[in-house]
Amino acid sequence: MARSQLRYRVRRPAQISSTLVLPTVTDQLAALAELDHLLRQHSLDYWLFGGWAVDFHAGRVTRDHADIDIAVWAHDKNRLAALLDAAAWEHRPEKGEDGYTCYQRGGVRLEVAFLARDEHGEVYTPLQTGRGSWPADSFGDAAAELGGVRVRLVNREALIADKSVLRPDGETAAKDRADVAHLLKRS
Repeated sequence: MARSQLRYRVRRPAQISSTLVLPTVTDQLAALAELDHLLRQHSLDYWLFGGWAVDFHAGRVTRDHADIDIAVWAHDKNRLAALLDAAAWEHRPEKGEDGYTCYQRGGVRLEVAFLARDEHGEVYTPLQTGRGSWPADSFGDAAAELGGVRVRLVNREALIADKSVLRPDGETAAKDRADVAHLLKRS
């Protein structure tokens, strides 16, 4: 899960099959609407991050997405699993998961990163050999609407900070540069 400085990116693009058929924007937005309703209904805090968070901050869909990324408190892991199971999401863990897990329903993939808070109030993702860092103040009350769907999401500054870190993978680096440009246009 470690991704240079921010480490909330849970998978490397090289791990995504080149034959992967991406779900439609409509399918993913419908899944986000349902997830928001389900998690709010059960008072389970979550934050959207990654590419979809960029789109919600930008106010428009900027590119195709292979998945939906959310972060939840680690102590809510079992509650979340039960809620997703009841909503027909299939747990699809990946080999080597550390600090996150994956679910799938239909063609929509959901990646869930887990969060904890240390004695100094710093939020991090617990890992088998340490912790994954997040920018300060990533998790607040930020919310945005896109296509009639309203979600909670990491703050814009945290997203810019993460996506500004240089990545060794050229494809990820190019995507991050484009994401930062979209985020800065709406600042």
